[in-house]
Amino acid sequence: MALSRIDTTNMIEDVPQSKLDNNINFRNIIINGDMSIAQRSTSVSGITGTGYNTVDRFSLTNTGLGTWTQSQSTDVPTAQGFAKSLKMDCTTADGSPASGDLLQLRTAFEGQNLQYLNFGTSSAKSLTLSFWVKSNKTGTYTMVFFHRDASKMFSKSYTISSANTWEKKTITVIGNTANGIDNDNARSFDVWFNLGAGSNFTSGSLSSSWEADADANYAVGQVNLADSTSNEWYVTGVQLEAGTTASDFEFLPVDVNLLRCQRYYFKTTESGTATILLTGGLESSTSAGQGGFSLPTEMRATPSLSFGSGIKLYSSGSGASTASISQNRCTTTVLSCAVTVSGGTVGQAGYIYRATSDGFLVGDAELWLFQ
Repeated sequence: MALSRIDTTNMIEDVPQSKLDNNINFRNIIINGDMSIAQRSTSVSGITGTGYNTVDRFSLTNTGLGTWTQSQSTDVPTAQGFAKSLKMDCTTADGSPASGDLLQLRTAFEGQNLQYLNFGTSSAKSLTLSFWVKSNKTGTYTMVFFHRDASKMFSKSYTISSANTWEKKTITVIGNTANGIDNDNARSFDVWFNLGAGSNFTSGSLSSSWEADADANYAVGQVNLADSTSNEWYVTGVQLEAGTTASDFEFLPVDVNLLRCQRYYFKTTESGTATILLTGGLESSTSAGQGGFSLPTEMRATPSLSFGSGIKLYSSGSGASTASISQNRCTTTVLSCAVTVSGGTVGQAGYIYRATSDGFLVGDAELWLFQ
């Protein structure tokens, strides 16, 4: 039986042009903007310093402004498609910030991913940041767009108008026509959410154009989220894109989002205490063994590795016991590890496995965000 052809010539005419114009894969420069991936932990309390804590790709800078619990929360805007948010909860207040105190949530990007922005040319593209935010503390909040390669900044403000209500915010900044972005895998560009600041960061004025990095202009008019232990702040749906209009949030499949996060950090861990085979191993002497891992994705740079004490080398032939495991050689894709054993047999095959709940391997190639 002959099959009739389907004429597709005019089928695309039924699709609104706006949908076609905005159908750009990976238009969101932010990684994990829906806060769905949290490899390190879903909740960390007692935070008084600076570092990555819970949700991937977002770090906290805290130089003396209160004590915090940061968590991956299920409190999200209604009917927007989000399942998770990042929550900051003040547990020890500081109502009188010292001049050098600063509290920020930061995320950063590789320069090689931003070449299409055409910074440093007359065709430099504007950037639009959109996000959902909620807090019991209303008032003026501030942000910094930081072009690290050029030590240039652009500070802006937004207002939380209604307490304990999810609100969508949109902020646009012009492109930087004067300074280009390095085409490499280093930290070239940041976005900072200010949550509190001392006078060193509030005594200037907010930006009207790209300007030289100036601490005094970071957080002018910023409320102090640290002034009460009742204060909470939530954020999700963070999207940064080229252009002057905020498009709908770009949801990615969870496996794609996870791999993008694992370019910077990964942790091999499972719930419970089940024995998990990690890789094959070999006893190379009576006191040493070795094994290798394929990393989950190509990492940004050769990672620094750390191992939990629950990773062991098992060999049924010799019954050797594992004393320690460490990094031997590593590239952006493959790890070779060295194992110290006792009672080993040269050439005895075995496997490296997760023996207890603290048996994990961490690879870290983060863009560290701390000045």
